[in-house]
Amino acid sequence: MISPRWPFHPNRFPFYYGWVVLGVSTLGILCSIPGQTMGLAVFTDHFMEALSLQRTEISLAYLIGTVGASFLLSTAGRYFDLWGARAMIPITSVLLSVSIIFISVIDKIDSILGTSSLVSFGLITLGYFGTRLFGQGVLTNCSRNVLLLWFDKQRGLAIGIRNLFVTFGFSIAPMLIGSSIAMMGWRETLWIMAGVAGIFFFLLSILFVRDTPESCGLKMDGIDSTDLEERFVYGVNKTLKEAKHSPVFWIYSFSLSMSALFGTALVFHIVSIFNEAGRGASEAYGYFFPAAIFATSTNFIASYISDRIFLKTFLIIMLTAMCLGAIGFINLDRNWGYWILIAGFGVSTGLWSLLGNLTFVRFFGTAHLGEISGLSSSMNVFASAIGPAIFSLGCDFFGTYAAPAKICLVALILLLSIAIFLSQTEPSPEVSQ
Repeated sequence: MISPRWPFHPNRFPFYYGWVVLGVSTLGILCSIPGQTMGLAVFTDHFMEALSLQRTEISLAYLIGTVGASFLLSTAGRYFDLWGARAMIPITSVLLSVSIIFISVIDKIDSILGTSSLVSFGLITLGYFGTRLFGQGVLTNCSRNVLLLWFDKQRGLAIGIRNLFVTFGFSIAPMLIGSSIAMMGWRETLWIMAGVAGIFFFLLSILFVRDTPESCGLKMDGIDSTDLEERFVYGVNKTLKEAKHSPVFWIYSFSLSMSALFGTALVFHIVSIFNEAGRGASEAYGYFFPAAIFATSTNFIASYISDRIFLKTFLIIMLTAMCLGAIGFINLDRNWGYWILIAGFGVSTGLWSLLGNLTFVRFFGTAHLGEISGLSSSMNVFASAIGPAIFSLGCDFFGTYAAPAKICLVALILLLSIAIFLSQTEPSPEVSQ
């Protein structure tokens, strides 16, 4: 693997190098937007037109491609544990770029192979598989996990700073991408996104990413061997097998997955959902900005206090906000429903980012973090895959998006009940010098 001394040694920086890793980690997650739901959903209608596919067919292609990607994420997490972020992040950014370029010329390939619905369906499924695997899956997880290895006592602060930019960036991405498509076209917009991930971020990551502070002769949080300041280490390291036997792993993973399912369905079909409620496309895209304000504010406040509050509190608040958001979704034709939808999903999005970062490192340690978080991420990706298909099929069958939303509300109430009564004793912080 690449020497941590190339092209410069991190211990020569006048400040702790973890803050540099924080910046690269943030950019890595933002560069995964082409593989995230909010990044792909803006292109849905353009893909439908270019490939002559129906909305349900696009949803099913998204489902198959994303489910296929989800099966590989735990394995990818294992390679992260073995190879480290410095190898995984640059490689993944290039592979994501290649997948974006492929999906940008998918209609051209379709015409060469002979236009047919089956060929079109297969090509878009393959495109979704690549962008979801390398974008939402591997690049996001690697960029997220590398930061956790550089901070311990200041982990909540570091994650809060990162999530401040990530949450806001994710929330306004559909507006920015939509504006770019209107000005330049959907194909050209994809090329720009491919260039950012495959050239700019590839070079940035290969130069600045380092796996751990120990590999660079540094100490976590920037504490050197002569510093007497206390450092907090939560619990002991647990294996994937041990995590699977923990009810805590499953309640958090299922709750995060339910949020991914519902949130993905909303974003993927947002124009159609708002049209059903008598609202136009401009109002649909206008949803993202106030939701971003709620998400960013919630995430920053929660991250700031996360080192002093048990995660169970945040889980209960997230599920409660999701329930309120579901009620707003069902009543989107009313003004109060619109704002409850924004507040509910905005707050839950902010807490989703926090819990997705802190839960597994706090309960299960860092030794097998890639593998454990990879399994949870595969569940999230799987849920985000079936979300758009469930809502599309539900709308086809029942004639309204409110029907699958009501089913999701029942599931959320069940998860909330379990979260309230399930014992979630967090490992006590052990003090080390």
